[in-house]
Amino acid sequence: MIVTDEMNRCLPFLRDKTSRLTKSPGCYIMKDKDNKIIYIGKAKNLRNRVTSYFRKGADHLPKVGKMVSLVNDYDFIVTDSEFEALVLECSLIKLHRPKYNILLKDDKGYSYIKVTSEEYPRILYALQKENDGAEYIGPYTSGYTAKQAVIEANKVFMLPTCKKRFPQEFKKHRPCLNHHIGLCMGVCMGNIPADEYRETVSQAVEYIKSGSGVSVENLTKAMNSAAEELNFELAARLRDRIAAIKNAAQQQKIFDKDLKNADFVGLSVNGNNACVSVLMYRGGKLSDKADFFLGETEEEELMREDFLLQYYGSRDDIPREIMLDGDIPDLEMTEKFLRERCGRAVTLAVPKRGHLLRLTTLAKSNAGEYLSMKVGRTGREILALEELGRLMGLARPPLYIECYDISNLASSDMVAGMVVFENGRPNKKLYRKFSIKTVAQQDDYACMCEVLTRRFKNYFRQTDESFSHLPDLIFLDGGKGHVNAVAPVIREMGIDVPVFGLVKDSRHRTRAVAAGDGEISLTRSRSAFDLATRIQDEVHRYSVAYQSRKHSKSTKQLELTKGIGEEKAIKLMTQFKTKENLKKATAEELAKAAGVNIQTAEELYRVIQEM
Repeated sequence: MIVTDEMNRCLPFLRDKTSRLTKSPGCYIMKDKDNKIIYIGKAKNLRNRVTSYFRKGADHLPKVGKMVSLVNDYDFIVTDSEFEALVLECSLIKLHRPKYNILLKDDKGYSYIKVTSEEYPRILYALQKENDGAEYIGPYTSGYTAKQAVIEANKVFMLPTCKKRFPQEFKKHRPCLNHHIGLCMGVCMGNIPADEYRETVSQAVEYIKSGSGVSVENLTKAMNSAAEELNFELAARLRDRIAAIKNAAQQQKIFDKDLKNADFVGLSVNGNNACVSVLMYRGGKLSDKADFFLGETEEEELMREDFLLQYYGSRDDIPREIMLDGDIPDLEMTEKFLRERCGRAVTLAVPKRGHLLRLTTLAKSNAGEYLSMKVGRTGREILALEELGRLMGLARPPLYIECYDISNLASSDMVAGMVVFENGRPNKKLYRKFSIKTVAQQDDYACMCEVLTRRFKNYFRQTDESFSHLPDLIFLDGGKGHVNAVAPVIREMGIDVPVFGLVKDSRHRTRAVAAGDGEISLTRSRSAFDLATRIQDEVHRYSVAYQSRKHSKSTKQLELTKGIGEEKAIKLMTQFKTKENLKKATAEELAKAAGVNIQTAEELYRVIQEM
């Protein structure tokens, strides 16, 4: 967003004031016309930083542009170091809570794990405690944590999750699918005594409270005791349960004995909305989760850093390790701030591989799911756009994507299709078709250049809704040759939009994204790969369908002539390429091309002139 002098008449005054500002580190405090503080920031060089807001032609993100348009004046406080400026900034934001700083909106409730008091108890997720004689474990400040623990315990200990009542419904129905695939012990068959079942539930509750390590230790003792008493059937069941717990411990992310005191922070962005999720591990297990909306977005690295400073700057229980899903502008200084805040060592890191990376990815996925409720998209769609943007080096997720494909039959009926994906989904009302007008011979590069030229001429005219948007990303169905042909054309028109090709393998499946100087593999992100494949498949379907209809219409018109069938009509279209060329042909030329006598050719000539 470019803020002009017309949008903020105070800009000349602000520029003049800033030209005399010190180059020392410090904090700046933006105020509106009512002298209300609307933004507080820090800088290692106050003049350079504040100048960046008010310089002519500054192209700000929407949030920053809106803030700058409201600034009437500003104050500043000089500090001895950038670190002191950071500490002061956190203190001032906490005191004044300015509108355009990140304001954390935590959405927390309380959840419980409920163990019913029936003869055959169930382990359930509950939002509140009731006076029903059940045992309640909790409260958990994160519903996510409670739900995951219930799912994991029921799965590992093969407890029933159906709505049947026991023992009332013993043997009244066949065992369900869960029993046949090993997820339920099959209580409904009536073969499991109530005392044995309750013992299994007790073991599951211990698993929830203590984690897999303690459960395995206690079950191993019970298994050895059963074996010594020659109760081999029970020993075998306990052995299988131990194996299930160990297997679950390897796959799930609820317990991790190495994570005694760590948080995992994930940021998800979609348009002008952003959300952060924090997964908290204490004592070797996931103990809580918190979600925060960050309001309007800005640069991701800056949002991530601002969140850390505000969230942990106001907490007493700062963990020893904080794992992030991406970089921040100054990791060392932020780490120093947190260390001084809690008086002990704190480590900030961005994992690149292994189980720590999986957990930061899980935090990011949770942020995406939480954000999806606000923006009306699934978490998978949000993650796909983020991953696609990250793989291609874009500053932000591409919410508005256009994709183009050329379709032709030799040089006959050359056409192109444009499809639009908005926020991860196709918007079919914005699709458009193009008939190639300036290219006579088959030349996909020239056709693509024509189509993009026409598309952006329409953008400047603003006469068609489909062309009134400037896309965040352009895909071409083709390789780097297509990109190198098209990029200079749109650049000459003053359009600054990233252009990439979608490359297929020998089996016509999406393989990679082509840049002008090479290819970017999509195999590192399944979600981005699936989205790119959907886009490429859709544009191919759309353009081929249009080409087929157009070619069919042309050949059927020629077939109106007696003696001209489909095969001869295709010959004519292939020979003359376009309707214009057909109309220019003489009867003799038509007779030669189609292989018909002069009488048929003359009738054909009459039909063509009426087309």
